[in-house]
Amino acid sequence: MPVRLVLALLLAPVVAAPVVVATAVAQAPPPPPLAGTTAPFVQLALDCAEREYPNKIAHTMQSDADQGAPRSLHPAFYGCFDWHSSVHGHWLLAAYARRFPDHPLAAAAREVLARHLTPDRIAAEVAYLAGEGRASWQRPYGLAWLLQLTAELHGWDDPDARAWRAALRPLEAACVARFTDWLPKLAYPIRTGEHSQTAFAFGLVLDYARTVGDDDLAGLVVATSRRLYEGDRGVDLAFEPSGQDFLSPALAEAALMARVMAPVEFAGWLGAFLPAVPDDGRAGWLAVAIVTDRADGKLAHLDGLNLSRAWMLDDIARALPPTDPRRAALAAARDRHLAAGLEGLALASYEGGHWLGTYAMYYHRRAGGE
Repeated sequence: MPVRLVLALLLAPVVAAPVVVATAVAQAPPPPPLAGTTAPFVQLALDCAEREYPNKIAHTMQSDADQGAPRSLHPAFYGCFDWHSSVHGHWLLAAYARRFPDHPLAAAAREVLARHLTPDRIAAEVAYLAGEGRASWQRPYGLAWLLQLTAELHGWDDPDARAWRAALRPLEAACVARFTDWLPKLAYPIRTGEHSQTAFAFGLVLDYARTVGDDDLAGLVVATSRRLYEGDRGVDLAFEPSGQDFLSPALAEAALMARVMAPVEFAGWLGAFLPAVPDDGRAGWLAVAIVTDRADGKLAHLDGLNLSRAWMLDDIARALPPTDPRRAALAAARDRHLAAGLEGLALASYEGGHWLGTYAMYYHRRAGGE
């Protein structure tokens, strides 16, 4: 089935959905997708998983000996334009193959994972991460996605998945060590709408820690989140988005605190932090981002912003008590942003499409309650 037709089918119920009233907010969340509706996202990841060029390398060199092509520097994660996109592309492949094992694309996804997630290739990734001058490399975004990939493999009852999980352990340990060392030293949050943002990465790391049972890391992330964000008040959404955001600083912070706080505490915190959320169910309180040129990799970030806002709005709504009247407006804004993000994905160039599939899949994984 053509990608645009699949996305049109996926969009149809979102676009046509009526505006809900506040009393309807406790209804069931959007149903999980079928294998066919998320297949285009997987195909995007497969198309770039072993595509070495074009490639953007963030590479600190100490001498001529540090020269190398993407495949030699990163034998596991060299595709999809850059390292972090390759990592979360592998997460997408694992998430799909685990959920839809009988779909033809699942076999192709497993083949990529089997080629790349081997002990020798991961050992080379660990050696690179440990290189001189790379203490902040891929921190926090890429490292957090690596832990998400590990978490996806962790609970998968499959012999190959267990082998891939075992191969990743040294890199997983290195990433955990980086966060464990960094978080106590972080005096201020990083509130950008791009890769260095802390709130989104903290959410990924916290989900990982809870999945694998790392209570020490989970406790550190919770304590750091409270230290950096608990006192925040009165965020003004008029300052968002910036021109190349793919993450909302305000909504990512709220989605993080939704993981950290119990519902009643979170409801009070959200009222003080984000007073713009209405209680009448309307969607227009948060305008969708407009992309003017999808061939421009930075401007295309805004398609990702619409998708990430969709799952963040969903996370925030789910964390509130069932009778909270703000849930309707959050759900309505979620639907508008999801529709805009999927429309942008259908029109994406390689500069946008190499990573947007992950964001679409991540929305469905979270909205499906997984």
